Amino acid sequence: MRPSYYWAKWDQLKVQPDVGSLESLAHRIASTFVDRCFYSDEYNPGYIRLLCHMATFFKDSDLNQIASNAIFGLVIERLCDDFEELQTETYNRLICQIVDFLRTLPEGMELDQELDSFNLSTEDQLYQRIESIRLSPDERIPASINPRKVIVLSRVTVGADVAITSVICQRVAERFPNASIHVMGSGKVRQIFTSKSGVKVHELHYERRGGLVQRFLVWINLLQQVRQEIDGLDENQFLLLDPDSRLTQLGVLPLVSAFNYRFFNSRGKAGYPVKASISELTNLWLDNILGHGDYCFPRVWPETPSMNLALGLRTRTDPHQSCHFITLNFGVGGNSRKRVEDNFETGLVLKLLQDQTTRVFLDLGFGSDEHRRSQQIIDAARSEGFSVQEIAFKELESANADTRLFGVHCSVAEISALIAISDEFIGYDSACQHIAAAQGIRTYTVFAGTNNARFIRRWRACGPGLSEILYVDTVSRDRPIDQVELVERLMDLRNS
Repeated sequence: MRPSYYWAKWDQLKVQPDVGSLESLAHRIASTFVDRCFYSDEYNPGYIRLLCHMATFFKDSDLNQIASNAIFGLVIERLCDDFEELQTETYNRLICQIVDFLRTLPEGMELDQELDSFNLSTEDQLYQRIESIRLSPDERIPASINPRKVIVLSRVTVGADVAITSVICQRVAERFPNASIHVMGSGKVRQIFTSKSGVKVHELHYERRGGLVQRFLVWINLLQQVRQEIDGLDENQFLLLDPDSRLTQLGVLPLVSAFNYRFFNSRGKAGYPVKASISELTNLWLDNILGHGDYCFPRVWPETPSMNLALGLRTRTDPHQSCHFITLNFGVGGNSRKRVEDNFETGLVLKLLQDQTTRVFLDLGFGSDEHRRSQQIIDAARSEGFSVQEIAFKELESANADTRLFGVHCSVAEISALIAISDEFIGYDSACQHIAAAQGIRTYTVFAGTNNARFIRRWRACGPGLSEILYVDTVSRDRPIDQVELVERLMDLRNS
């Protein structure tokens, strides 16, 4: 089916749109584009042009959001998750085409003007720039650069900021001890890089579920902040490190001159080992651009008040130091494919609680769905006769000392503190596995929703302690998942 077929469908639908029909059409267009890319390496810009049109056509932002979600959820995520060269090149072409479309809109006038200031007036010029960066060897930072400021872009997601950005900041501090380090990202970055980290955080809102225009115009705000930070500095006094950040659409949108800019092609580069974790690749990239330095594991810096509350709870509930504390987080960052359905989570918690010395902290999660699932676990534990308490993290001082299962409402910084005082962490592939491993806590990650071995190797937790994975094939299985067997496999892993 050629794009003209879908254009005809769209011409009929846009007159009297309804959500269901719009979702169906956008999903079919996006999926057909991906089908053609994977089947024959065909890049047909007509599909993307139509999706961009659908994502900016209506006055109702909710209707525009439907096609925007299809672009990011069905096309971009598939291209970025495989760590393959073909998909990386296709992603760059796709983003350059979207930018070229947006700069023709009234809302994109400033985007167009700023790109012109970098002498990037056409889609091809933008594409040639990012492809040159992607294909060129990592370039050592010249000896003439002795930066007063190093700007590091956030990866936007908490897990990636722990696994990648925290490594960059540590290595930069080691290499340039007199430079101030500035991380630009969302407010959640402050919960990783607290004052103890020595990093200055500049908040920049990026709406991961925002509309097409909004996701790209964040670059304008970023550009303004970067210019403020480097104002008055000459080219030898600052660096900007881009770890494949969504803030620049994975390096497609420029911020400074190539002399002061280094880009980490985290999705793969010639010579990068295929089995390395993303944190190991980050260290390798930093060796290439900074010179060889001490290897750095990911790191987080929990807030002192949160740590004191968590430590106080452990002391009160285990005065004889005979208990085993486990923190659980079953969040999946909005990606339900990473979750094992049915009764796995409840079955695991009940199995863990059979050991009388075990105390469990269950992060109640974010959003109504995660809260509902957590409530099911709590209700099941209570019906089995276990002492259960739901509590806000800030109220831990009033927690009952004989509780076996604590359901805790907590932020990123607070779950970091709970993990830090635990003996063990169990969860899905999400931010908390990286937070746990970074603190040297024994970490068990349930990897579901993918059968891509390279993806699992890249995003496995990395830290100074033991980290293990439990792979669950929820994609190509030919029989239902045996929940009991899965729990037993995890218990075997813990006890072996």
